This record gives sequence, C-alpha cells and structure tokens, in this order.
Amino acid sequence: MPEDRTPIISLRGITKHFGGLYAIREVDLDIYRGEILALIGDNGAGKSTLIKIISGAYTADEGEILIDGSRVRIESPRDSKRYNIETIYQDLALMENLDIAPNIFIGREILRQGVGRLLRILDYGRMVEKTREVLERLNVKIPDLKKKVFFLSGGQRQSVAISKAIYFNARVIIMDEPTASLGVEETDKVYGLIRELKKNDIAVILISHNINEVFGLADRFVVLKTGRVVGVRRKQETTLEEILKLIITGRAEGVGS
Repeated sequence: MPEDRTPIISLRGITKHFGGLYAIREVDLDIYRGEILALIGDNGAGKSTLIKIISGAYTADEGEILIDGSRVRIESPRDSKRYNIETIYQDLALMENLDIAPNIFIGREILRQGVGRLLRILDYGRMVEKTREVLERLNVKIPDLKKKVFFLSGGQRQSVAISKAIYFNARVIIMDEPTASLGVEETDKVYGLIRELKKNDIAVILISHNINEVFGLADRFVVLKTGRVVGVRRKQETTLEEILKLIITGRAEGVGS
C-alpha cells in the first residue's frame, strides 16, 4: 500500500465505553480504496463496536474520523451512507417476501410520473434493468430476477446485499461475518464477489473470527484484543502463525520474523 495515498477513512484515537467498561480504546486505523482489510479478533475484542462507529450505529466518545483527509462527524447510519460507507450485517436486512429488484432499491425506489404528472408510481421495469446491470458488474448470474429473496441461496442473498450497496456508489463496504452460515461452495462464491469489489476500487472491511478462511483473501489484517489494536500486518509481511499469535496473546515476538 503506497504510503502517499490518502486513506478513504482514517480513525484517530477512537474510544468507546459503556459505563466504566471500555469496548475500544485509542484505535487508529486507515482504510484505502481497493483493499480488502480483515478486522479480526476473538469475541469481545471490539470488532463490532468499531464497525458500529464507522457505520454510525454508535458515536465515539473520543477521537476523530477523517474522510479523504477531512474531519467529519458520523453520528447516524444516514451520515455514514452520505460518505458512501455501506454496512452489510449478518442478517443482510433483506425483505424475503419481495423479489430481487425491489430489495436493491428499497427505500430509494425508482419512480415514474403517472397521469397528469401528479401520481408517481414504481418503475419496476427500470429497477429490474438497473439490477441486471449491477449484477453483471459483479459477474453474478441469477437467471430469474423476479424470484423472491426467500428462494435464493445464501450466496445469492449476499450478492443482492452487495449489489444494493454498490448501486448507491459505496466506496467502502463493511461485511460482518459474510460467510458465517454458508457452505464451502457458497463461501467461495462470496469471496469471489469480494474480489470483484476490489477490482472495482471499492474498499472492503471484512469482520471475521476465522483467520484460516480469510488469510488468503485479505490484503491487510488488523488484530484487536480487549478493545485495542495489537497488530496491523500486510499480507506479504506476515504469516498465518503470526496473526494467530496476535489474536491469542496480543504479541507476535519471535513469530513470522
């Protein structure tokens, strides 16, 4: 990662506590376009709190967030979306009783003028057309775009959630355990989608507790332990053994050197 590139997002001294308990403490982190960054650590390490601050679900108690080098305030999910940051949680937030195109555009539907330009109705045909375009951009093949989400496979559902994010010009996509409930074949498909995002110059923050799965995918690894960053490693500068030791002990002396 060239050092002179301006990060899309920079976190400086980010701290969040709940009463007397610190969930994360003095976290510094940079996210660059077109990279896959794995945010890893055991349960309770602070991963979920950190992504909720970036996505606007939580507000940091201390520290600052910079977008393209300028300080900003992210105090709600609306703020996060305004800065082209999209978050895909494990439940995917899809409406299972609707088909694919309405799920892509839910809350931001394409409308057309009705009689007398007073009545505005959904432009379903245009939404299907745009959905097909964004799926093709990701090299995703779902033959029947009128199929309800309920009948889609896990990998196809992830495709819909990712397509929804990139259609609205996401520059950063946060994915929370995207393969947690998927089999090997479906997991491979989702990882293929993540690589397509990278090709499209979109940054992906991948939250995972399974370093064995994501080690071959990510460009950088950020390891959290008890709310602090204990290591940041580029893929070509580390080993799986070093990352595992960071997760377990918070130290990597004598491993991967």
